[in-house]
Amino acid sequence: MLRRLALVLPVALPLLFVTSLAAAAPFVFTAIPDEDETRLQQRFQKIADYLADELEVEVRFVPVKSYAAAVTAFRNDQVQLAWFGGLSGVQARERVPGSRALAQGVEDAEFRTYFIAHESTGLEEGAGLVEAMRDMTFTFGAKVSTSGRLMPEHYLREAFGEAPEEVFSRVGFSGNHSRTASLVASGAYQLGALNYTVWENELDAGNIDTDSVRVVWETPAYPDYQWTIRGDVDERFGEGFADRVQQALLGMDDPALLESFPRSGFIPVDNDDYEIIRQVGQRLDILD
Repeated sequence: MLRRLALVLPVALPLLFVTSLAAAAPFVFTAIPDEDETRLQQRFQKIADYLADELEVEVRFVPVKSYAAAVTAFRNDQVQLAWFGGLSGVQARERVPGSRALAQGVEDAEFRTYFIAHESTGLEEGAGLVEAMRDMTFTFGAKVSTSGRLMPEHYLREAFGEAPEEVFSRVGFSGNHSRTASLVASGAYQLGALNYTVWENELDAGNIDTDSVRVVWETPAYPDYQWTIRGDVDERFGEGFADRVQQALLGMDDPALLESFPRSGFIPVDNDDYEIIRQVGQRLDILD
């Protein structure tokens, strides 16, 4: 009997060790880099601390360099949760079966893009998408940004009946919304399209000179940012874990945390709410 125990224990101990390691694995999330990296780190470390307290597990925020990198990290299970834009969220959920959108900001149900113009264009505030823009230079944000590329291109094609490359003399991609504002304000590009919340943030921070750059058109509303979680988290962190994450996000009411987004609060959402984004992405052939 003693000999049999001696044979079993060396096997059981490593199994217990592996199990304890799995239980101690951190819950990791990321966010699309839609503005300055330093600001993102400050924003989401606070969210990591909040989630750790609510979920009673170790939570880590891992920054990424691009929208595509956020989707890849989610697909490869390097992160289990992500703050995505509308298009990147659709891409991620299509690559990871069972994943689901959990929550969006109150403002994300009716998000908007601002088209901005350098003062040298002569375009006045509220001018709209006008023929005078033709042959000017234009910058989007990131190539797979919903508010910085997908929806702006959709509305440009509606207005001009042509692809942006045929309307403008030069089309660029700044990489993020903050950079779009800077490039147009400096005159490096005459026109640009960016997320309206980033514009308002930069304006409030005193980073935008409205004598140099102005909003010339605002898009109709569309769904955008959301938290998306992988479908296998319950297997790893316990039954009902995804629902607990959702409740933690919906219960986020600290004004300092909400202001960092900025959002007035979070509301429930599901995958079907982003069907219009999927359809536009397919139509413009930029879903993949």
